[in-house]
Amino acid sequence: MIEYKSPEEIELMRAAGIVVGTALAALREAAVPGVSTADLDEVARGVIYGAGATPSFLGYHGFPATICTSINSEIVHGIPSKDAVIRDGDVISIDCGAIVDGYHGDAAITVPVGEVTPDKLELLRVTEESLWHGMAAARLGGRLIDISRAIEAYIRSQPHPAGGTWGIVEEYVGHGIGTAMHQDPQVHNFVPPRAPKGPEIVKGLALAVEPMVNLGTRLTRVLEDGWTVVTKDGAVSAHFEHSFTVTDEGPWVLTDLDGGRERIAAIRSGSGVTASA
Repeated sequence: MIEYKSPEEIELMRAAGIVVGTALAALREAAVPGVSTADLDEVARGVIYGAGATPSFLGYHGFPATICTSINSEIVHGIPSKDAVIRDGDVISIDCGAIVDGYHGDAAITVPVGEVTPDKLELLRVTEESLWHGMAAARLGGRLIDISRAIEAYIRSQPHPAGGTWGIVEEYVGHGIGTAMHQDPQVHNFVPPRAPKGPEIVKGLALAVEPMVNLGTRLTRVLEDGWTVVTKDGAVSAHFEHSFTVTDEGPWVLTDLDGGRERIAAIRSGSGVTASA
Protein backbone atom coordinates (compact mmCIF):
# COMPACT_ATOMS: atom_id res chain seq x y z
CA MET A 1 0.00 0.00 0.00
CA ILE A 2 1.28 3.46 -0.92
CA GLU A 3 1.56 5.97 1.93
CA TYR A 4 0.62 9.53 0.99
CA LYS A 5 1.85 12.31 3.27
CA SER A 6 0.31 15.55 4.44
CA PRO A 7 2.25 18.81 3.94
CA GLU A 8 3.24 18.65 7.60
CA GLU A 9 4.61 15.14 7.16
CA ILE A 10 6.55 16.20 4.08
CA GLU A 11 8.14 18.95 6.19
CA LEU A 12 9.30 16.29 8.66
CA MET A 13 10.78 14.34 5.76
CA ARG A 14 12.55 17.50 4.64
CA ALA A 15 14.03 17.82 8.12
CA ALA A 16 15.29 14.24 7.88
CA GLY A 17 16.56 14.97 4.37
CA ILE A 18 18.56 17.96 5.58
CA VAL A 19 20.27 15.72 8.14
CA VAL A 20 21.11 13.18 5.45
CA GLY A 21 22.34 15.85 3.04
CA THR A 22 24.51 17.39 5.74
CA ALA A 23 25.96 14.00 6.64
CA LEU A 24 26.76 13.20 3.01
CA ALA A 25 28.46 16.57 2.55
CA ALA A 26 30.67 15.80 5.55
CA LEU A 27 31.36 12.30 4.26
CA ARG A 28 32.34 13.60 0.83
CA GLU A 29 34.98 15.79 2.49
CA ALA A 30 36.15 12.93 4.73
CA ALA A 31 36.55 10.37 1.91
CA VAL A 32 40.29 10.78 1.31
CA PRO A 33 43.05 8.23 0.75
CA GLY A 34 43.97 6.30 3.90
CA VAL A 35 40.60 6.66 5.64
CA SER A 36 38.76 3.49 6.65
CA THR A 37 35.07 2.99 6.03
CA ALA A 38 34.69 2.59 9.82
CA ASP A 39 36.07 6.14 10.14
CA LEU A 40 33.42 7.33 7.69
CA ASP A 41 30.75 5.56 9.71
CA GLU A 42 31.83 7.51 12.78
CA VAL A 43 31.55 10.77 10.84
CA ALA A 44 27.99 9.93 9.81
CA ARG A 45 27.06 8.82 13.29
CA GLY A 46 28.29 12.12 14.74
CA VAL A 47 26.34 14.24 12.26
CA ILE A 48 23.09 12.30 12.62
CA TYR A 49 23.04 12.06 16.41
CA GLY A 50 24.38 15.60 16.67
CA ALA A 51 21.29 16.81 14.78
CA GLY A 52 18.98 14.98 17.17
CA ALA A 53 18.08 12.40 14.52
CA THR A 54 18.38 8.60 14.46
CA PRO A 55 20.18 6.49 11.81
CA SER A 56 17.80 4.62 9.51
CA PHE A 57 20.25 1.82 8.73
CA LEU A 58 21.67 0.87 12.12
CA GLY A 59 19.95 -2.35 13.17
CA TYR A 60 17.75 -2.47 10.05
CA HIS A 61 17.24 -6.22 9.51
CA GLY A 62 20.41 -6.61 11.59
CA PHE A 63 22.61 -4.20 9.58
CA PRO A 64 25.50 -3.31 11.93
CA ALA A 65 26.40 0.25 10.87
CA THR A 66 25.12 3.78 10.34
CA ILE A 67 25.92 3.97 6.60
CA CYS A 68 26.58 1.60 3.72
CA THR A 69 30.03 1.94 2.13
CA SER A 70 30.67 0.19 -1.18
CA ILE A 71 34.09 0.46 -2.85
CA ASN A 72 34.80 0.05 -6.58
CA SER A 73 33.10 -3.21 -7.68
CA GLU A 74 30.84 -3.19 -4.61
CA ILE A 75 27.45 -1.84 -5.70
CA VAL A 76 25.41 -1.40 -2.52
CA HIS A 77 25.06 -2.49 1.13
CA GLY A 78 28.77 -2.67 1.92
CA ILE A 79 29.47 -2.85 5.67
CA PRO A 80 31.90 -0.29 7.13
CA SER A 81 35.08 -1.83 8.56
CA LYS A 82 38.41 -0.74 10.01
CA ASP A 83 40.04 -3.10 7.49
CA ALA A 84 38.41 -1.44 4.46
CA VAL A 85 40.68 1.52 3.70
CA ILE A 86 40.03 3.67 0.65
CA ARG A 87 42.96 4.31 -1.67
CA ASP A 88 43.89 6.85 -4.29
CA GLY A 89 41.96 6.02 -7.47
CA ASP A 90 39.04 4.29 -5.72
CA VAL A 91 35.42 5.29 -5.95
CA ILE A 92 33.18 4.75 -2.92
CA SER A 93 29.41 4.72 -2.74
CA ILE A 94 28.08 6.06 0.57
CA ASP A 95 24.41 5.45 1.36
CA CYS A 96 22.91 7.27 4.35
CA GLY A 97 19.53 7.44 6.05
CA ALA A 98 18.15 9.36 9.03
CA ILE A 99 14.88 9.54 10.96
CA VAL A 100 13.30 12.71 12.38
CA ASP A 101 10.09 12.33 14.39
CA GLY A 102 9.37 9.00 12.74
CA TYR A 103 10.01 10.07 9.12
CA HIS A 104 12.93 8.94 6.99
CA GLY A 105 15.34 10.57 4.58
CA ASP A 106 17.52 8.39 2.33
CA ALA A 107 20.23 9.39 -0.15
CA ALA A 108 23.52 8.17 -1.60
CA ILE A 109 26.55 9.56 -3.40
CA THR A 110 29.54 7.97 -5.08
CA VAL A 111 32.77 9.83 -4.38
CA PRO A 112 36.05 9.74 -6.33
CA VAL A 113 39.03 9.29 -4.02
CA GLY A 114 42.16 11.19 -5.03
CA GLU A 115 43.14 10.88 -8.70
CA VAL A 116 40.52 8.76 -10.49
CA THR A 117 40.66 7.51 -14.09
CA PRO A 118 38.44 9.21 -16.70
CA ASP A 119 36.27 6.12 -17.26
CA LYS A 120 35.34 6.01 -13.57
CA LEU A 121 34.61 9.73 -13.52
CA GLU A 122 32.36 9.32 -16.54
CA LEU A 123 30.53 6.46 -14.81
CA LEU A 124 29.87 8.72 -11.83
CA ARG A 125 28.70 11.57 -14.03
CA VAL A 126 26.30 9.42 -16.06
CA THR A 127 24.83 7.74 -12.98
CA GLU A 128 24.27 11.00 -11.10
CA GLU A 129 22.81 12.76 -14.13
CA SER A 130 20.43 9.87 -14.74
CA LEU A 131 19.08 10.31 -11.21
CA TRP A 132 18.38 14.00 -11.83
CA HIS A 133 16.80 13.29 -15.21
CA GLY A 134 14.55 10.73 -13.54
CA MET A 135 13.38 13.20 -10.91
CA ALA A 136 12.94 15.94 -13.53
CA ALA A 137 10.54 13.65 -15.41
CA ALA A 138 8.16 13.46 -12.44
CA ARG A 139 5.10 15.67 -12.80
CA LEU A 140 1.78 15.81 -10.98
CA GLY A 141 -0.61 13.70 -13.02
CA GLY A 142 2.25 11.75 -14.59
CA ARG A 143 3.07 8.11 -13.91
CA LEU A 144 5.83 6.30 -12.09
CA ILE A 145 7.14 4.82 -15.33
CA ASP A 146 8.06 8.34 -16.49
CA ILE A 147 10.87 8.29 -13.93
CA SER A 148 12.14 4.86 -14.97
CA ARG A 149 12.00 5.73 -18.66
CA ALA A 150 13.93 8.98 -18.16
CA ILE A 151 16.66 7.27 -16.13
CA GLU A 152 17.19 4.52 -18.68
CA ALA A 153 16.95 6.85 -21.67
CA TYR A 154 19.60 9.17 -20.29
CA ILE A 155 22.02 6.33 -19.50
CA ARG A 156 21.53 4.72 -22.92
CA SER A 157 22.11 8.07 -24.64
CA GLN A 158 25.59 8.47 -23.15
CA PRO A 159 28.57 6.88 -24.93
CA HIS A 160 30.40 4.23 -22.93
CA PRO A 161 34.11 5.11 -22.49
CA ALA A 162 35.19 1.68 -23.73
CA GLY A 163 32.64 1.52 -26.52
CA GLY A 164 30.52 -1.00 -24.65
CA THR A 165 27.13 -0.82 -22.93
CA TRP A 166 26.38 0.57 -19.51
CA GLY A 167 25.23 -2.11 -17.05
CA ILE A 168 22.03 -0.85 -15.42
CA VAL A 169 21.48 -2.90 -12.27
CA GLU A 170 17.98 -4.43 -12.28
CA GLU A 171 17.78 -6.36 -9.00
CA TYR A 172 17.96 -3.30 -6.74
CA VAL A 173 15.55 -0.43 -7.22
CA GLY A 174 14.18 2.76 -5.72
CA HIS A 175 11.18 2.82 -3.44
CA GLY A 176 8.55 4.78 -1.61
CA ILE A 177 9.67 6.32 1.65
CA GLY A 178 8.02 7.89 4.70
CA THR A 179 7.29 6.34 8.09
CA ALA A 180 9.32 3.36 6.88
CA MET A 181 12.51 3.51 4.88
CA HIS A 182 11.26 1.07 2.24
CA GLN A 183 7.65 1.36 1.12
CA ASP A 184 5.58 0.81 -2.00
CA PRO A 185 5.94 1.53 -4.85
CA GLN A 186 9.15 0.20 -6.35
CA VAL A 187 10.90 2.58 -8.74
CA HIS A 188 12.84 0.77 -11.47
CA ASN A 189 15.86 2.30 -13.13
CA PHE A 190 14.83 0.81 -16.46
CA VAL A 191 11.55 0.03 -18.19
CA PRO A 192 10.78 -3.69 -17.75
CA PRO A 193 9.13 -5.48 -20.70
CA ARG A 194 5.36 -4.96 -20.75
CA ALA A 195 5.66 -2.78 -17.66
CA PRO A 196 2.49 -1.02 -16.47
CA LYS A 197 2.62 2.77 -16.16
CA GLY A 198 2.47 2.44 -12.40
CA PRO A 199 0.66 4.69 -9.95
CA GLU A 200 -0.12 8.32 -10.69
CA ILE A 201 2.24 10.91 -9.28
CA VAL A 202 0.20 13.04 -6.88
CA LYS A 203 0.85 15.38 -3.99
CA GLY A 204 2.02 13.55 -0.90
CA LEU A 205 3.84 10.78 -2.76
CA ALA A 206 7.48 10.57 -1.63
CA LEU A 207 10.02 8.44 -3.46
CA ALA A 208 13.67 7.47 -3.11
CA VAL A 209 15.16 7.08 -6.58
CA GLU A 210 18.54 5.36 -6.84
CA PRO A 211 20.13 4.31 -10.12
CA MET A 212 23.06 1.89 -9.91
CA VAL A 213 25.20 1.61 -13.02
CA ASN A 214 28.18 -0.64 -13.78
CA LEU A 215 31.06 -0.10 -16.18
CA GLY A 216 30.65 -3.76 -17.12
CA THR A 217 27.61 -6.00 -17.28
CA ARG A 218 24.51 -5.47 -15.13
CA LEU A 219 24.98 -8.87 -13.40
CA THR A 220 25.43 -8.96 -9.62
CA ARG A 221 26.12 -11.32 -6.75
CA VAL A 222 25.97 -11.10 -2.95
CA LEU A 223 29.05 -11.76 -0.81
CA GLU A 224 29.14 -14.23 2.07
CA ASP A 225 28.39 -11.49 4.61
CA GLY A 226 24.84 -11.57 3.26
CA TRP A 227 24.81 -7.83 2.61
CA THR A 228 27.45 -6.60 0.18
CA VAL A 229 26.32 -6.67 -3.46
CA VAL A 230 29.12 -6.71 -6.05
CA THR A 231 29.37 -6.75 -9.83
CA LYS A 232 29.67 -10.29 -11.11
CA ASP A 233 32.47 -9.38 -13.52
CA GLY A 234 34.43 -7.22 -11.06
CA ALA A 235 33.77 -3.99 -12.93
CA VAL A 236 33.41 -0.70 -11.07
CA SER A 237 29.91 0.47 -10.10
CA ALA A 238 28.33 3.79 -9.10
CA HIS A 239 25.21 4.58 -7.06
CA PHE A 240 23.38 7.87 -6.49
CA GLU A 241 20.12 8.42 -4.63
CA HIS A 242 17.78 11.18 -3.48
CA SER A 243 14.42 11.27 -1.73
CA PHE A 244 11.93 13.66 -3.32
CA THR A 245 8.30 14.65 -3.68
CA VAL A 246 6.37 16.62 -6.30
CA THR A 247 4.54 19.88 -5.55
CA ASP A 248 2.72 22.44 -7.66
CA GLU A 249 6.13 24.06 -8.22
CA GLY A 250 7.65 20.80 -9.43
CA PRO A 251 9.93 18.19 -7.86
CA TRP A 252 11.32 19.06 -4.44
CA VAL A 253 14.45 17.05 -3.58
CA LEU A 254 14.13 16.52 0.14
CA THR A 255 17.70 15.24 0.65
CA ASP A 256 19.37 17.96 -1.44
CA LEU A 257 20.45 20.88 0.74
CA ASP A 258 19.27 23.38 -1.89
CA GLY A 259 16.07 21.47 -2.71
CA GLY A 260 17.19 20.76 -6.27
CA ARG A 261 14.67 23.04 -7.99
CA GLU A 262 17.19 25.00 -10.07
CA ARG A 263 18.97 21.88 -11.28
CA ILE A 264 15.69 20.23 -12.25
CA ALA A 265 14.50 23.39 -14.01
CA ALA A 266 17.72 23.43 -16.04
CA ILE A 267 17.23 19.82 -17.10
CA ARG A 268 13.62 20.43 -18.05
CA SER A 269 14.44 23.50 -20.07
CA GLY A 270 17.21 21.80 -22.01
CA SER A 271 16.24 18.15 -22.36
CA GLY A 272 12.63 18.07 -23.53
CA VAL A 273 11.58 15.83 -20.65
CA THR A 274 8.00 14.69 -21.18
CA ALA A 275 5.50 12.67 -19.16
CA SER A 276 3.15 9.86 -20.10
CA ALA A 277 -0.28 10.69 -21.44
